[in-house]
Amino acid sequence: MKRSNAPIFWLLFGAGGMLSALLGAALVVLTGLVVPLGMPLSADWMNYPRMLELSRSFIGKGFLFAVIALFAWHAAHRILCSLHDVGIHKGALAKGLCYGSALLITAVSGASLLALGF
Repeated sequence: MKRSNAPIFWLLFGAGGMLSALLGAALVVLTGLVVPLGMPLSADWMNYPRMLELSRSFIGKGFLFAVIALFAWHAAHRILCSLHDVGIHKGALAKGLCYGSALLITAVSGASLLALGF
């Protein structure tokens, strides 16, 4: 039997899909509607100093990294499957571009979060 790296990508795709299903809509509503309109929350609930404090904590870094990285891997696999649906073959170039962009997003987000310090 030939070894495959597909389970690794399926794991990242599945984890990103689960996370986006559980948190994606809530994050969009919270950051796109509730906080800007100031409905039940005060205007400074998501101000810069508070979000910087979140991104400097260990748990905040883990949450932000998981959301960014897993959403990127999920999107990369969805885009790759959509390319196949519109008639573009899933060759090495398409896989390299999709998964390479997710890897780049993951690396940049990790480096950016580490650069913020603790």
